[in-house]
This record gives sequence, C-alpha cells and structure tokens, in this order.
Amino acid sequence: MRTFGLLGKNIAYSFSAGFFNKKFAAEDIPATYKNFDLQDISEFPGVIKSHPELQGLNVTIPYKQEIIPYLDRLDPVAREIGAVNTIKFEKDGSLTGHNTDHFGFTRSIKAYLQPHHTQALILGTGGASKAVAYSLRKMGIEVKFVSRNLQAEGFSYDTLTAQHLKQYTVIVNCTPLGTSPNFTSFPPIPVEHLTSAHLIFDLIYNPAITQLMKLGIQQNATAVNGLHMLEFQAEKSWEIWNSPH
Repeated sequence: MRTFGLLGKNIAYSFSAGFFNKKFAAEDIPATYKNFDLQDISEFPGVIKSHPELQGLNVTIPYKQEIIPYLDRLDPVAREIGAVNTIKFEKDGSLTGHNTDHFGFTRSIKAYLQPHHTQALILGTGGASKAVAYSLRKMGIEVKFVSRNLQAEGFSYDTLTAQHLKQYTVIVNCTPLGTSPNFTSFPPIPVEHLTSAHLIFDLIYNPAITQLMKLGIQQNATAVNGLHMLEFQAEKSWEIWNSPH
C-alpha cells in the first residue's frame, strides 16, 4: 500500500494524518498516512530504511530546515525559501524537497488583504516564517521579523511600539504560542494598539480562535487562523507526490 507521512517532533496533535486518511477513505485511494515522531533529525535515515513503501512525507516543526542536508535536491522555490515541508520520493529512490507552505499561505490570506496592507510583522523566525516572508514579498508586502532577540531584519518584542503597530497592519504569528493546550499564551506584542485596520493571521489552527486572535477581535481587527492554509498546502503536497516529474 502507498504510504505517506508526517515528520516532526511531538506531533500526536497533527492535522495531517486526519486530513489525508479521511481523503483516502472518501476518494477510495489505497493509501495510508502515518506520523513519524522523531526526537532528533538524525533518526530520519532509519525511517526511510524501515519503511521502503514510503512515497512522500510532510515535514513540520522543528525539522523544516534541519531536513535539508538529508535530501538529494531542492526545488527552486524551496531553495529560495530555505525550508522544506514536503518531500517527494523519486522513482530512482532520491529525495526532492519542496515547499507548499507558501502556496497555502498565499491562497488563504489573499481574500483578506486590503489596499492599506502594505507592511507586515512576522512573529517568529522558524521554517514557516520563511515561507510566509517569501509569499508576502511576492505580493508586494514589506516584511519585518519579530523575535525574542533584536535582529537586522526586524525587531525584538520588547522594542515594538504603538508607532510600529500603526505602520505594520498585517501581523502573522508563526510561533507555537497559543497552541492547544496552552490556550492563554500569545506572542508578547502590544495588543492594545491593534485596530480595525489590522489583519491578524495566526498559523495555529487548534484552537480555532487563539488568544492572539481573541485579543485582536476585541480591538476590531480581522483575525484568521491557519486551517485553510494547512488544507491548501496539503492538497499541493498530494499534487507533488502524484506528479510524474
């Protein structure tokens, strides 16, 4: 049976297995999707060796960048982004890294963007944030990263001011802060300065309304979770796994 799976750490909560196994059942596809929960990326070669039936993998936190040295090649977009969330097992046994996060993000945020949304803050600097930055730049939106430590391309949380929030009206949470079961946590931005001009896009999908989204809604901001992004990127992964090239 064709086998696909998700590579990550502490991924019992994952959306992917449920999504794909439901899809396989509904569309009568003879395939299965498994979670491969690795404590360290060095376990990856062992996964391939013990599962020769694997034809494709998704990759999630914290391995979207760490997986790259284990792959034979990257498609041009994944190379430019610098992160991989989809692996295709080629007919010759080699592994190609792709990124479908950018596709899912673009598809899901586009409907919410307004003409005044020209600058964005990306909270977090992991693999997902790289795909988000790529997407926003492609749409002509200037991006700055926000993290615990001050960096050249952005701000630290403790340097964010009311003026920054007035200027950057798109805010994308790429951190895990607020994920179930830690419902009350959220990235420490000055939420009291959010307004109806703001669009908050939280990559988290569980819970459906995160604490950051809730606080934004209280300030009349538009708030969107990451569920549709996940669905779009998953369908794109399926397309890649089934493409002849």
